[in-house]
Amino acid sequence: MESTTFPIRRIGISTGGGDAPGLNAVIRAAVVSAVNRGWEVVGIRDGFDGVLTPERFPDGGLMPLDADRVRGITHLGGTILGTTNKNNPLRYPVRRPDGTMATIDRTPELADRLKENVDAVISVGGDGSMEIAHALSRLGVRIVGVPKTIDNDLDGTVLTFGFLTAVDFATQCIDRLHSTAEAHERVIVIEVMGRYAGWIALHCGIAATADVILLPEIPFDLEPVARKIAERDRIGRHFSLVVVAEGARPRGGEVSLVPGEPGRVERLGGMGEKVAEGIRATTGKDVRVVVLGHLLRGGSPSPSDRLLALRFGAAAVRTLAEGRDGVMVALDPPDVKYVPLDLATHRMKSVPLDGDTIRTGRELGICFGD
Repeated sequence: MESTTFPIRRIGISTGGGDAPGLNAVIRAAVVSAVNRGWEVVGIRDGFDGVLTPERFPDGGLMPLDADRVRGITHLGGTILGTTNKNNPLRYPVRRPDGTMATIDRTPELADRLKENVDAVISVGGDGSMEIAHALSRLGVRIVGVPKTIDNDLDGTVLTFGFLTAVDFATQCIDRLHSTAEAHERVIVIEVMGRYAGWIALHCGIAATADVILLPEIPFDLEPVARKIAERDRIGRHFSLVVVAEGARPRGGEVSLVPGEPGRVERLGGMGEKVAEGIRATTGKDVRVVVLGHLLRGGSPSPSDRLLALRFGAAAVRTLAEGRDGVMVALDPPDVKYVPLDLATHRMKSVPLDGDTIRTGRELGICFGD
């Protein structure tokens, strides 16, 4: 949407949710682009905690950012601003007098504080951060979202930055496991992140020539998995690689959850081990499990993710400079455009079952457990 309010002189940048390679590249591009327009820039610490709980931070929760402060950070993993996936202002955790926990909506308070400190905000994050950005936009905050998640599950953009780096590293790991699996004639099950979308598992699994890929989008049976492993044994290939998305689930069953931290909900995890147990029972093979976990979220961004993150950061500032807000920048090859925040958050982007990548996997003989 177009903004009709006063000119921009000072903007804030927030990075929220789980970290992903490329966050610092976005920050650098946004800061340099804004400074070149004569704007002042501050970084909001730990998502929006720097505004909601400024007393926690020596600098009052707002980090002054200029070209010198962001020099040399493009290749660094993590985020110089910090991040959090705990204190969602839409459902902010509070302790009742009796000691039990509850949640309250602090977005009106957050919106007022943001308006007191900055003229506009660039919010970098995944679906949760875009939901918060959409709520703040409705409360009159001039805000532009930047899509970040290794899971690639945000609708409205072809790619989110962080995804390609995660796929690249996962593929390297599976390449290494390939040689040890073959040497010992084992089945190795590799569990990867991705939440309820199978983008990482699908792409790294095909790239690394996995034999089985289990996705959230295709509920699986162990029988075809065991049959695939037996077929490989018959042709003298006495090892197999099985890639399992953390959100995969058996046909008629549920996803695998592990207990969360005190006061937090359960989280996805453990499906790799459950699949391994089933393969041991049905095939008698020696099976090992490797959980890549947070290794996929850390480290330096790949060149492709660096470029995408830099393009997103510059595009976010450009969008504000053109008088538009309440949108999320999005990759629509060959350009970076923008979509309304409500369209970016209305659904999760799942792997299309009739897409070329799934068809390629099937034509290569990969088993998807169906």
